Amino acid sequence: MPSSSHYLVCAGREIHYMDWRPDDGATRGTVIAWHGLARTGRDMDELAAHLSARGYRVLCPDTVGRGLSQWASEPEREYCLAAYARLARDFVLQLGIEQCHWVGTSMGGAIGMVAASGLFEPELRARILSLTLNDNAPELAATAIERIKAYAGQPPAFDRVTELEAFLRTAYKPYGFLTDAQWRRLTETSTRRLPDGRVTPHYDPAIVQQFTHHPDDYLLWSHYDALAVPVLLLRGAESDLVLRDTAERMTTRGPGARGQLRWIEVPGCGHAPALNVPAQLDVVSNFIGRAERSVNAIAA
Repeated sequence: MPSSSHYLVCAGREIHYMDWRPDDGATRGTVIAWHGLARTGRDMDELAAHLSARGYRVLCPDTVGRGLSQWASEPEREYCLAAYARLARDFVLQLGIEQCHWVGTSMGGAIGMVAASGLFEPELRARILSLTLNDNAPELAATAIERIKAYAGQPPAFDRVTELEAFLRTAYKPYGFLTDAQWRRLTETSTRRLPDGRVTPHYDPAIVQQFTHHPDDYLLWSHYDALAVPVLLLRGAESDLVLRDTAERMTTRGPGARGQLRWIEVPGCGHAPALNVPAQLDVVSNFIGRAERSVNAIAA
């Protein structure tokens, strides 16, 4: 399951991504795995390893302003879903991806939704074959958004990496079970040094301007209703962001009304499941496999 680190200029910004390929180099399809709001593509390591072992090429970008990707010079314009859709379009087109499956955690799911709907970037609509929403929905709980704004807009700084790890273990406790090694990797792949030598999470605090300059950015029912692909909704059973009432509404609209929505509650998790344990990984890979077989059957 070899992985390699790469950079592309997308929508005018240098974007970092990890490229995971099967050992034998032969791929049965491509998966784009996109991380959450204040995270990086390395959160998808376990999922990428799992899927590449099953024959998929898996691409895991860092969104602009996160991880090793370039930060925005105009945060109020570049940190929003329309801009992220342009980023996704350039990413897909430059890599020559004709068809792919999309797995997105939180914000990554929202980017996948607006990409697959085609309402922002029509070129993407026919290229996305399935969509996995990991604790994301076309409407998010306002109280949870306020919680996210509070911690994401003012990231703490610590003298030691181990202190940052302790903070992240508390902040991301709703992810569910992670091994000590996984917590350490999560910390080390989302740490940057400040000029004074302290460490802080590896993202631009201005990403929260999405919520102030684009207050309705995550109200996405029109995009959800326009989806024409199978959708898997993984909802953390204790999620404060995707409410059960919202998930129930999803079953009566868009893909849900057409029988294309599968909704699974993930026990022991809030926002959002870490996609790092066999039960979660198998659900995602089985869903993608069914979608792939359905596309192949139609093509035949």
